[in-house]
Amino acid sequence: MSTSTQKPTTPRRRPTGRSIALLGPAFVAAIAYVDPGNVAANLTAGAKYGYLLIWVLVLANAMAVLVQYLSAKLGLVSGRSLPEMLGQRLRKNNRRAFWLQAEMMAIATDVAEVIGGAIALNLLFNIPLFLGGLITGCVSMVILTIQSRRGQRTFEFVVMGLLAIITIGFLTGLAFTDVSGSEAVAGLVPRFEGTETVLLAASMLGATVMPHAIYLHSALARDRHGHIKPGPRLQRLLKVTRWDVVVALIIAGGVNIGMLLLAASALRGVPGTDTIDGAHAAIENSLGPGVAVVFAIGLLASGLASTSVGCAAGAEIMHGLLAIRIPVITRRIVTLIPALIVLGLGVDPTLALVLSQVVLSLCIPFAIIPLVRMTSDPELMGDARNAPFTTVAAWIAAGLIVALNVALLVLTVTG
Repeated sequence: MSTSTQKPTTPRRRPTGRSIALLGPAFVAAIAYVDPGNVAANLTAGAKYGYLLIWVLVLANAMAVLVQYLSAKLGLVSGRSLPEMLGQRLRKNNRRAFWLQAEMMAIATDVAEVIGGAIALNLLFNIPLFLGGLITGCVSMVILTIQSRRGQRTFEFVVMGLLAIITIGFLTGLAFTDVSGSEAVAGLVPRFEGTETVLLAASMLGATVMPHAIYLHSALARDRHGHIKPGPRLQRLLKVTRWDVVVALIIAGGVNIGMLLLAASALRGVPGTDTIDGAHAAIENSLGPGVAVVFAIGLLASGLASTSVGCAAGAEIMHGLLAIRIPVITRRIVTLIPALIVLGLGVDPTLALVLSQVVLSLCIPFAIIPLVRMTSDPELMGDARNAPFTTVAAWIAAGLIVALNVALLVLTVTG
């Protein structure tokens, strides 16, 4: 009997109706791509170097689409998150060492996000940074409580609402400035101009391809849809998941590119615009107080949403690698301490944000390399394993990330 006549065919179409109701996990993961670390890295890059590093954001966002889809696919097909898979496959000492670097990544993430919320509260209400960080942490506890008590779907709606606020807040200024189309196109050509641009590129990469979002997305897909057996339902969910990832990250990527374009067109050469508060002041002077307020509101929404998502990711990492599950509120309190210490010591908040993103960039290979290996494994993934082209593209992405990190270290050490 010919098997070709037995294979069902499904027309390619956009998800509608019931399929749209399945969207959401990628929008939660996408919050990691528009956190305060992105604001610091993108504004600094645009204010100092104009349109030079647009190509980094475009490339990083393309990588993010691929990586986040692979993470969600792993959760759907295996029924386990990436940290759980690593926890099962690594030996005891290796598992603890892996958790230690992942925990450092989670702390760096939280520092960036709490500082961003503190800066926003300072800009809006002149609240001292330390107190602003404390308020940001407390509000994030409320958001995490929604997830614990009302379920993931309600949490997704809250996060998607904050994402809408972030998008409006960070892109409004573009309507009041003139972006050079020719310079923006020229910025798509990959190049650097010295060590600092490599540092900024690594920072932008760390802020765009976020390792904690890679770990978390597999858990979000698992918790939302469960362990799906091979068959038509799994294929349908994988198609919906692709749309979920593409739409969510197009929004996040557009916000990132918009921030850099705003800084390149309105803030370049203006003294002090390499800091968030300085950029806010320059936006107020050149584009008006209304635009500056909307920008600060977007920054606040970014800090609140991203620190909640980051804390959830840290809890999943600890559970998967160490088989330890502590209340997410307890974890929120503990991980808030390093950020409050940074704020209490008076460290330049924008510099702390940029450096935190460099730490994240250095941690990306530890997440992406196991992810590519697992999703390419036919024994684990079955028919859902990566196609050869997908595997090659994922390894190229991983190689580019590692190469950029090596260049960063070499150029920084040699000066």
